[in-house]
Amino acid sequence: MKQIQAYIKSHKLANVAMALQRIEGVRGMTVLNVRGFGKREEEDKGYPAVDDLVDFAKYVKIEIFCKDEIADGIVATIDHHARTGLRGDGKIYVSDVQKALKIGGAEIN
Repeated sequence: MKQIQAYIKSHKLANVAMALQRIEGVRGMTVLNVRGFGKREEEDKGYPAVDDLVDFAKYVKIEIFCKDEIADGIVATIDHHARTGLRGDGKIYVSDVQKALKIGGAEIN
């Protein structure tokens, strides 16, 4: 089982969600409004640390748990439908899930 976390621009959520619903095996997803910041590695050098950050970028975090065999298709779909071609489009992370249980103890397949 895989966990896919994607941070995308909020205006791309509807397109991404509709495309994900067309993938057989996607049983649901969680969507959260999040804020954050990031810098490119080459830009980090020479910039002083900022003690009081107040200008965070707004993103939507999508979280999906799925079978291993459909994870690559989900990632490709998110990448295709969330892309604007501009800097700051977001990030996608894929992690292995060791165990998943429903509340009450039944294991999730």
